[in-house]
Amino acid sequence: MFSKSFRVKSNTVIKGSDRRKLKADISTAFPSLSVEDLSELVPNKEELNVVKIYAHKGDAVTLYVLHKNPVLFELDKCLYPTVYTLWRYPHVLPTFTTWPPVLQKLAGGADLMLPGVVVPLSGIPEVKKGDCCAVKVVSNRAPMAVGTATMSSAEMRSLGMKGRGVSVLHTYMDSLWAFGDKSGPPSIPDVDTEGVEATYEEEEEEEEDDEATEGGEEEPCPNRVPDAPCSGIQELSLADGEEGEGEDPEDLRSPQEQMDALLLQCFLQALKSKVKKSELPLLTSSFLRIHMFSCCPSGKQLDIKKSSYKKLSKFLQCMQQQHSLVRVMELSKGVESIVEVDWKNPELRSFRTPKDPGIEEASVEVGRAEGEKPYHPPEITTLYSVSSRLEPLFQDAKKRKGTVLQPAEVRAIITDYVKRNELVDENNKNYVIINPILCDCLLEKSEYQEVEALKWDDLFSRTLYKMQHCHQLVFPGQPPIVKKGHIEPIDISVASRGSNKKVTMIKNLEVYGLDPMAVSVALQHRVQASSALNPVPGSKDRVLVQIQGNQVQQVCKLLLDKYQIPCKYIQGLDNKVQKPGRKK
Repeated sequence: MFSKSFRVKSNTVIKGSDRRKLKADISTAFPSLSVEDLSELVPNKEELNVVKIYAHKGDAVTLYVLHKNPVLFELDKCLYPTVYTLWRYPHVLPTFTTWPPVLQKLAGGADLMLPGVVVPLSGIPEVKKGDCCAVKVVSNRAPMAVGTATMSSAEMRSLGMKGRGVSVLHTYMDSLWAFGDKSGPPSIPDVDTEGVEATYEEEEEEEEDDEATEGGEEEPCPNRVPDAPCSGIQELSLADGEEGEGEDPEDLRSPQEQMDALLLQCFLQALKSKVKKSELPLLTSSFLRIHMFSCCPSGKQLDIKKSSYKKLSKFLQCMQQQHSLVRVMELSKGVESIVEVDWKNPELRSFRTPKDPGIEEASVEVGRAEGEKPYHPPEITTLYSVSSRLEPLFQDAKKRKGTVLQPAEVRAIITDYVKRNELVDENNKNYVIINPILCDCLLEKSEYQEVEALKWDDLFSRTLYKMQHCHQLVFPGQPPIVKKGHIEPIDISVASRGSNKKVTMIKNLEVYGLDPMAVSVALQHRVQASSALNPVPGSKDRVLVQIQGNQVQQVCKLLLDKYQIPCKYIQGLDNKVQKPGRKK
């Protein structure tokens, strides 16, 4: 259902009554969830959005989004958990097990066929026709897909495990998963499939051995002598103490050997100081781009093509087979991920991080080994700054004028202030009594004599309204950027040139880290029309992209689908070409 991109119809915050109804519906649909689980899934005081979308086949679907991740979706009045929810509560649904290569087919829109189901010692789960169920791969209990059973478990067994078993609705790596933060599945050991996993790994090893013996002896590390990069981890850990005594050892090594040593150093340093267990599984391309490149010393450039490995996959294969530092798996077709790191490995533990790693703050040029650098949209957070008028209210919390806070921090400080000064109305705890400081900070002059108490929600909303709005941008691999005011949306406008000629103009691309030249070239190839870059009037460092014709629809597809810019940060979507017969 979500193998292709969908169209967002609306995005609203859920109401209090709908929130309670949703919690009751979840409790009915998934009785195994405890009260604490329900409170985490549908919190009472955190923002929960209801997003109505149309799938690529026209199906109307309702999404429930919490912390920017879709946690549930509703189709034909039935609730289904997303993979983000199942990774937190893997026990919620009956789960079928399959092989990792089958997951690639499911992500492409295929259903789960019964011959591809792995039957553990405990047998297949008991389901009825139409029941909601999940799909996982061997060795990992974290579900990778959600769907409905096409028949009961008894019918599956009677048919000899042949035919279609699960009608898949949503999978890891589909467009619904991409609507969230795009995090990878956790690694949860699966006791039921331990024996099956071992058999599968033995078969894979036999196949690899056969492939290796076809061309002669196996070469674990390409283009290297026995004592070269793979066996030089201990030498690298001692290099810091030897440098400076006599001649620089790098002067005696070839450029390829120097690049091998630099590659190994960045790899070990990234594992030891950058990668966290919660990030696994981690895409190998992301590991290289975000972690390894940031560990490259200043004045040097990491280029895998100049090493003896030539490719990142061969280097990681060497680190896996020769040193057992990492375990790499292909979780989806053609995409490898690091699923396990052995932090207790003596070679990793003995490695000493250089004192001056020379981490470069600027975005590192990626793509020498993995192709063009992919764009990742920034994480945008709304913040609030303490104004001079509200400074007395935040004085006890030691927050001065100009201090930037998140909404949750503001609520916590206000709540603490009210309770510490005993301002909660004893007769009705939903109200807060207004003292002189609250009066001066939050009330208008006309309300001084009229308003004696405020509801909690009114108190918080007035506080945030009186504060100065700020926003924070976090680009992958870069420090956060905090700016005052609301973030400027990408502005799309259509202007007339001459007689009945129109041009489409796009501004503020730089705010979101987009290269106007790259956007211009991409649009030019999409619509086969000429484009140009023009300076924005009144701005020295910004340009606008101008392309012939009314291309608002194509610009929207490019920004929403390719660059994953949220719809709320795009202005001018209503300037699309009106089709005949639809004029208002």
